Amino acid sequence: MSFGAKAAERLANKVILITGASSGIGSATARELAAAANGNLKLILTARREDRLKKLSSLLMNDFPSLKIHSAKLDVSVTNSIKPFISGLPGEFSDIDVLINNAGKALGKDEIGEIKEEDIQGMFQTNVLGLIGLTQAVIPLFKKKNSGDIVNIGSVAGRETYPGGGVYCATKASVKYFSQVLRKELINTKIRVLEVDPGAVNTEFSLVRFYGDKAKADEVYEGVEPLLGEDIAEVIVFGLTRKQKTVIAETLVFPTYQAGSANIHKGPLE
Repeated sequence: MSFGAKAAERLANKVILITGASSGIGSATARELAAAANGNLKLILTARREDRLKKLSSLLMNDFPSLKIHSAKLDVSVTNSIKPFISGLPGEFSDIDVLINNAGKALGKDEIGEIKEEDIQGMFQTNVLGLIGLTQAVIPLFKKKNSGDIVNIGSVAGRETYPGGGVYCATKASVKYFSQVLRKELINTKIRVLEVDPGAVNTEFSLVRFYGDKAKADEVYEGVEPLLGEDIAEVIVFGLTRKQKTVIAETLVFPTYQAGSANIHKGPLE
């Protein structure tokens, strides 16, 4: 059986929830999964921007008529909305098989002592508390059937620090250690925990970090060739389509010009 056939077989009929699916790595992962499964899949696509989710859903169902999609607004930073969201899923989407905790953001590059309170709250609420809250809501479902996959999107910034990353680095380090504890707590189950740590990926990440300043965002990747959302999506799908006994526990992914949390030409990239 070919690699593609094996991947399709292992994804067949699964229900997969992706946060932050309206753009970047999230939307790329939805597309990669749909293609790998030949549309034989159920996707729950969530994000804050419903209009983008609807557009993505329409495009995917046009390409894969057998694909089933439930798209809905979910802001994971509003943690008290998470459990009602999970319990309110339509019946055919309620038995989740895979959770991809992709929603995350960086805000600003201020040094410690000058970081805006709203930026601190924004990063921790989304990158840490939202991820933990959604994982806690889904874990009981996985334990009940003794199966399931959790993919947490970390960052090279969770492994290496840099000036101006005091809060963002801390949030991604939290993701790393939360993932490690969870993996150990689930050691006697058939639930897998996968962590993917990207380096520089050209998505809306820098645009958000610089509060919509496109010139600053574009400057980050000027003269270099960063990864794209599709590159990380391929890694995620690879991990999910391994044999059930195989756990791709941590994956660190760089573009060729990067070897750590900082690009020597442009400064921090994560």
